[in-house]
Amino acid sequence: MDNAGWHALRRDARERETGQYAARGPDGRFRPVEQVMPMGEEFIGGFNMSAPPSPRPPPLPPKDDMGPPATPSSSAFDPHNIRSDYAFPMPSPTVGGSRVPSVTSYEASQYTHMSPVERSNNLRTARMNPHLQFMCGPLLRYDTVDERKVWHGAALIVTADAGSVYEPYPTLRYSWDPDSPTAFQKKHGAGSVSVDLGPHPADPMSMHYNPGVAAHATYQGPNARTESTPGQELWVYVGNGGTYTFWRFHIQIPLGEHEMKVQYTVNEGQELDFFVPGRKQTMRQATYSCNGFSAGVNPEDFRGPGFQSGYDPVWVDLLAKHAERPFHVLVGGGDQLYCDGLTREPELQDWMTNPKPEEKKRYPLTQEILSAIDRFYFNHYCQVFRSGAFARANSSIPMLNMADDHDPDDLMKSPIFSTIGSRGYFFFLLFQCFINIELDGTSDAPGSHWCKSLIIGGPGAYIPFPSHSNLSYLGPTSYILLLDCRAERRLDQVCGQEEYRKVFSRMHALPQGIEHLVVQLGIPIAYPRMVFLENMLSSKFNPLLSLGRSGSLGLKGFVNKFNADAELLDDLNDHWCSKYHKPERNWFIQQLQLFAQHRRIRISFLSGDVHCAAVGILKTLVKGKKSQDIPPQEDYRYMINVVSSAIVNTPPPGGVLTLVGTLATKTHRTMHYADTDETMMPIFDKDTDGSKAKSHFIMGRRNWCSVVLDQASGDMVFEIRVEKTKGHGETVGYAARSPAPRWTPKQQS
Repeated sequence: MDNAGWHALRRDARERETGQYAARGPDGRFRPVEQVMPMGEEFIGGFNMSAPPSPRPPPLPPKDDMGPPATPSSSAFDPHNIRSDYAFPMPSPTVGGSRVPSVTSYEASQYTHMSPVERSNNLRTARMNPHLQFMCGPLLRYDTVDERKVWHGAALIVTADAGSVYEPYPTLRYSWDPDSPTAFQKKHGAGSVSVDLGPHPADPMSMHYNPGVAAHATYQGPNARTESTPGQELWVYVGNGGTYTFWRFHIQIPLGEHEMKVQYTVNEGQELDFFVPGRKQTMRQATYSCNGFSAGVNPEDFRGPGFQSGYDPVWVDLLAKHAERPFHVLVGGGDQLYCDGLTREPELQDWMTNPKPEEKKRYPLTQEILSAIDRFYFNHYCQVFRSGAFARANSSIPMLNMADDHDPDDLMKSPIFSTIGSRGYFFFLLFQCFINIELDGTSDAPGSHWCKSLIIGGPGAYIPFPSHSNLSYLGPTSYILLLDCRAERRLDQVCGQEEYRKVFSRMHALPQGIEHLVVQLGIPIAYPRMVFLENMLSSKFNPLLSLGRSGSLGLKGFVNKFNADAELLDDLNDHWCSKYHKPERNWFIQQLQLFAQHRRIRISFLSGDVHCAAVGILKTLVKGKKSQDIPPQEDYRYMINVVSSAIVNTPPPGGVLTLVGTLATKTHRTMHYADTDETMMPIFDKDTDGSKAKSHFIMGRRNWCSVVLDQASGDMVFEIRVEKTKGHGETVGYAARSPAPRWTPKQQS
């Protein structure tokens, strides 16, 4: 459903077929489409601590707009737009090599009465010692809380070896005070997306940074603690530009009676922070999906006033809510970045432009192509995860991420495509899970892996890795399961039996007293069907396929550029309700119903992928027209599927939204044999501007989701935050409740 229009797709095809990326440089190597350079220290973690923000944020590079690399000139070069192979970090306005912070006239009068030492102490920016040259990070990852109520997580940085000092190894210092009260930002007025985020390049309304504040504010209470953890060398990337080391830092924090802010710094550089909950508190979660633009979509169309990028507005809204009441975990529900640009790497052009699908499947994998694949993933991950408001989020809110999957089944057997998939999964584990199988192994036995929440499943279907699912603690009564629907996926299978066996075994071992289990699936499991469209697109008599394969009538974008099948069919085949996955989907739902009934645990689903917001419902089928539904809190089959997508990408075309909205009213009898009914929740009573909504079931605007536990009722509250005006970022909330389980043993039978 990513089709943004025939003209955009045709323009994208023309750019790809020009061959302008296939030119070799003077050294005989191809010029890569995307090449990142080391970060300026002031922008580490998405911060710019050495200068106040400008009225408008600096432009951010469009991640998937792979235009021809431009050689920067000294008079027109943007330090954020570092896509050129020959880009260099832009020097800041300096005096004697140091950036000069701007000060107000009032501050100037104060500084004139200070000694030179006092002025230096007040104005200078924290510098890492020993120096590290960052390529990406810090990134934070949440793992789980153990039975001793100790929070487990990690931080990750990527550094350029040639510009860094590793004697001693990089060190992460973190500190907290269980007795220190946690102060939150006050809410801002309606109509404003500004928030006191500090000087962040993506926030146009952030407050002036006060250089008089100490760079490292340490806790002084009697119970304050400071820990230091040395970096562990996780992996090294070797590219044409040098070598780059991935460093992992393990973090353990005993939870206190109350919520705590944890401050951390790498090599005594800039001080960042994140929050952990109290022992009796359930984590506040922010969830999102689809963090990028599809090919052919113009990011400028989503850039509202005050923003110079269409990527940031909704992320700034999420960060504003985080400043008001901090989130403890940031859940990525699939498509944390888009990798369409890989197909434009010059080394792959002979393969990409081959018009014969069968020859494309047999095309040999060369060392040059393999190096280009790794080069793209490394550069693209560094660029996306260090840019704009997203960088601020993943250095301030510990992440939990899952992989999404959209690969045609037959192509995964081909040498190049299987390598793209396997290296993509490797870099997913590396950047998003902080895991390197060569170092960490593939055993999830107690004490054998640093990641305690990890569930290692069966072997991958087309990749040399087993599945990696996570079952993580959210609070005394809540857990979240991130089910790996990528590694073991085939056309006729989402997850293998070994993965299901181990996941359900770990679920049944959950401690007593758990009331909520949130199951994160990349693709919705309760969502309007498109069976008729699936059947039409898969038919060999479909005339649009022939026209698309021949490029007639401008329909070249109608077919997949890899195997010449219908482009939309690939998306439909991914869905749980497709004809290939429906039996597995129904079995999975029934197994979850049995688990919920036996353990008295409410199951809720979170999903993304479809670029719109919706809430599906599974519930007990009540037969007879005059019969009333079982109250949700008493129905163990009652499960909501909250669909939140996309935080960046464009919604589907209006016609598709109208179609899905119409299908949402249809009665589905798929699971009536199992006494299960399916419907959609009419959550959208009004549009974001207060007018009548076009559909009560589907909302085609950018969005993210906040998840909190209502302590009074025990309900899990999912609030979908929908962008009010395209490109402006400010959101409107639509809440759906997943009730606490209140069925009795009699009702279970």
